[in-house]
Amino acid sequence: MVLLKYVIVLTIVISISSCSESRRSESEEREDEIKAELEQAHKDSVELAELIAKHDKYPLIEYEHIVIRDNKHLAEIREQFKMDEKNPSINKAFLTLNRKERRFVKVGDTVVVPKEYFDNMCAYSIFPQYYHGARDIPKLILVSNRWQCYAAYENGVQVRFAAANTGKEKTPTFPGRYALVWKQEVRKSSLDSTWIMPFTWNFHRFSGSAFHKFDMPGYAASHSCVRQFLDDAEWLYKWGQRGKLDSNNIYIHLTGTPVLILDVFDFTRPKTGPWFALKSNKDFLIDVPENPMEFEEAYIPIQQIPKTSRGILPDRKRYVVAEDTLRARGHIREGVVLTESIDFNELRRKKKAAKLKKEAGEAKEADSKSESDPEFKPINQDSSSMR
Repeated sequence: MVLLKYVIVLTIVISISSCSESRRSESEEREDEIKAELEQAHKDSVELAELIAKHDKYPLIEYEHIVIRDNKHLAEIREQFKMDEKNPSINKAFLTLNRKERRFVKVGDTVVVPKEYFDNMCAYSIFPQYYHGARDIPKLILVSNRWQCYAAYENGVQVRFAAANTGKEKTPTFPGRYALVWKQEVRKSSLDSTWIMPFTWNFHRFSGSAFHKFDMPGYAASHSCVRQFLDDAEWLYKWGQRGKLDSNNIYIHLTGTPVLILDVFDFTRPKTGPWFALKSNKDFLIDVPENPMEFEEAYIPIQQIPKTSRGILPDRKRYVVAEDTLRARGHIREGVVLTESIDFNELRRKKKAAKLKKEAGEAKEADSKSESDPEFKPINQDSSSMR
């Protein structure tokens, strides 16, 4: 009996000792894992820092801020920064930093001027020169409404920085993920054929939002599109990749070059922006999403979709609830009424048809009067004889 008790006690002691050793072994293993993870994280951070430093090849460039005093001073500024084939970077840097064409600069404006000029506008970029989260994405476009500019990336390396003028408050360019769909070298707007848009790159099939060349006044002024200077529009036109087509020859959603519109424009200061406060090219770096392909797809209010396209919208409910969602997030200010998508071509056709109908009625009435009154002459006959 005593021997049995001894065996039981010994078994318990051995068991406890074994469990203790097991727990200690598991704890030590976890410590080793954590240590390895920390070492790898440190190694990765060092490598990332080296990559960022490698691609950040531009020096500090300080900016001057010049207030246009009078018409004489305005003429001098326009002359100083005009296009010069021998030194195009002077003109291009001026346009890019101010986000506007020279003809839109006026007396009283403040303009930003760099103290050093580079041919590559990436030298003045507010986007990271190397974007680690985009390292596995062949091509990517980031757009900032707030800063009125965009950057193009190839496998995480910035290859283009450009000014942009995006949508005005009642027809804004909504934040979110898009993709290039189709392109056209010279396009007349389907909503208004008087709008000629060179180097058009559509990035939302149903709303009609697109990159293209158009007037650049220096602030958010478009009908949801991303306006560019001509050389930037042409470059993007040649560089981007269109969406893929399915067996029915219809573009597959989000299969072209990804486009991320990161933020919203500050419409409390509608004709200026934070870029005028920058003191150098190193003053500010915009935040970019860690995982760009997980960036939320854009919400587009249904009234921003032409009526002819509303019947074929996929996930139509998303468009119906979009405005409420955007207002809840503060992306549409209280009291702002979004402009309904208007087909100006259709309005012109109706106006022309009404005019023709009216003229036909007047001609018929004139014929009727001439038949009943032999001495009646239509007014146009008298006026045509007077020279």
